[in-house]
Amino acid sequence: MRITLFFYLCTEQKPNKMDIRRIIFLLLTVSFTFSLPAQNIDINTLKTINKWKVHGLSRGLSASGVILPVGVPAAMGLYALIKKDQPMLKDAVYIGTSVIEAVGITYAAKHIIGRDRPFVKYPDKIHAYGAPDADSPSFPSGHTAAAFSLATSLSITYPKWYVIAPSAVWACGVGFARMNQGVHYPSDVVAGAAIGVGCAFANIYVNRWLNKVLFGRQIK
Repeated sequence: MRITLFFYLCTEQKPNKMDIRRIIFLLLTVSFTFSLPAQNIDINTLKTINKWKVHGLSRGLSASGVILPVGVPAAMGLYALIKKDQPMLKDAVYIGTSVIEAVGITYAAKHIIGRDRPFVKYPDKIHAYGAPDADSPSFPSGHTAAAFSLATSLSITYPKWYVIAPSAVWACGVGFARMNQGVHYPSDVVAGAAIGVGCAFANIYVNRWLNKVLFGRQIK
């Protein structure tokens, strides 16, 4: 369901303003819903995923949720500067700022909501594998937000199946990894994904202004 929605949104290359408003409203509604305290289904689902013996893979996926959202737009920007490729530089700015916005929103939300990590609240049920600082808030998932922001902005920029499919699978994998490690509830991950996708779409319009500022004319 989540991947199907991801494919649909990313293949809409020129969403109109009404579509964007509806998407943002839906994502904000989902995020608000999942900001409520964890229900039984949330912790029970996490208990099951936390037990799966793929924690080594999850460590790698979690690390990629930091490395790739920084590395991909940085590499694109560096290459574009070397080759004097302005269209690619614009793409790098769009992708990079989408990630920055998603990370900024999740960081603010974490400290406003202040939800405890699942391994802190349920130490008898959830084991932390490669856990962050226990004082770091849980909701929403920053790794997942960054991953979905990167995956969505890449897919909007390069709307080909061989970009969209691996990007969607990887982003979902990062979200799964955060649960398998016991550091996020499913609701944290869903909210992070919603923020990441929402920022990538909203940033289409932000970057029209930003491109005008940086490059002297509005991107078409």
